[in-house]
Amino acid sequence: MQISDLPYRGDKMPDRGVPKRLAARYSRAMTMLTATEQAMLERAADAPMLAEVERWAATNSGTGNLAGLKIVAGQLADAFAALPGEVRLVAPDPVESVDTAGNVKTTQRGDHLHLRVRPDAPVQLLLTGHMDTVFAPDHPFQSLRWLEDGVLNGPGTADMKGGIAVILAALNAIEASSIAPRVGYDVMINSDEETGSHASAALIAELARGKTAALTYEPALPDGTLAGARPGSGNFSILIHGRSAHAGRNPEEGRNALIAAADLALRLNALKSAELKVNPAKIDGGGPNNVVPDQAILRVNMRPSTPDAMAAAEAALRDAIAAISRDHDVHCHLYGNFNRPPKPLDPAATRLFELVRSCGSALGLTIGWNATGGVCDGNNIAACGVPVVDTMGPRGGAIHSSDEFLIVDSLAERARLSALTMTRIAERGTV
Repeated sequence: MQISDLPYRGDKMPDRGVPKRLAARYSRAMTMLTATEQAMLERAADAPMLAEVERWAATNSGTGNLAGLKIVAGQLADAFAALPGEVRLVAPDPVESVDTAGNVKTTQRGDHLHLRVRPDAPVQLLLTGHMDTVFAPDHPFQSLRWLEDGVLNGPGTADMKGGIAVILAALNAIEASSIAPRVGYDVMINSDEETGSHASAALIAELARGKTAALTYEPALPDGTLAGARPGSGNFSILIHGRSAHAGRNPEEGRNALIAAADLALRLNALKSAELKVNPAKIDGGGPNNVVPDQAILRVNMRPSTPDAMAAAEAALRDAIAAISRDHDVHCHLYGNFNRPPKPLDPAATRLFELVRSCGSALGLTIGWNATGGVCDGNNIAACGVPVVDTMGPRGGAIHSSDEFLIVDSLAERARLSALTMTRIAERGTV
């Protein structure tokens, strides 16, 4: 399927080649808006979002590229300084991991951007995005190109430099409207979302506290569909210490850590169910063929669909490790946690989705949502008891690949949608 064949749910005007029936639908939808809202939405749509995306995406900002992240963080700080409030760069929390030799090491991440505006306003919102991408400095995917008219290919164009541009455009429009005094907000753009937000999880939880609602700017699907319920996700490393011995002379005196790790992988794989996905991903360890290996590390990902399934998975993981320790006479150490709790669609989240859908209808957009197996910062926000829609960014696709693309006209489309959603939350005082 060609990109140009994808279903179109946007609001292009006729001078951009939109069929008359869509232009008519757009015109009818705009009559559902007040004159004040229409002026605000046109301001949002007129923001220079494409130029911002092109500038921000021109610098590699892979999660591990601290130099690139510093440049992009500076660019974003300058851009968000146009809004009232104080922009600050927040130092990341240290991140621990286990290397292939079994050593616990600390990894440094980039600074996170935070903007706070009107913390005493009656309605408080949290808007989040991320400046990092999955593409390292030595990855061949580094430049921008047009795939066809209106479709831009490039690292981070959809995921999510485009989403950051939408946040800025929507907030600038809000600030120019009469609703601004009623709404306060925190904007958080972190530097490590693509690797699990370990260095920013505490900041997300702090900023989510007490919020009326939250919007996160992961890209929508090409046809505009949003992500609804999400599972949780936990990445674990189990370090297994056995005992070395000669493979021919006295193997019975050894304790094979590699065999223990393989047994543990099978036991954990057997935990799979409708509510839990388990992926034993890698075993590090072993050595010469004539030596019983005394150390191995099992890496595993677990994705529970509900909080109860997450609690059960954590208990089952610890039980399996205890059984391996006993049955293989080895010592095991568990590292990692469920850094992304499950995000079910509870009543408050459903009301927020319905509000976004009604705002979309007022703009001539059809808004739907589906459950997804992916995770993001929306998981962390929902775990704080705050309703969140986490795919408020522009339409795009093929993310995390060299085919990543942004549908450029959806920048204006989604800036309008965000501005109207925030306005209606502020007017209602709730979701």
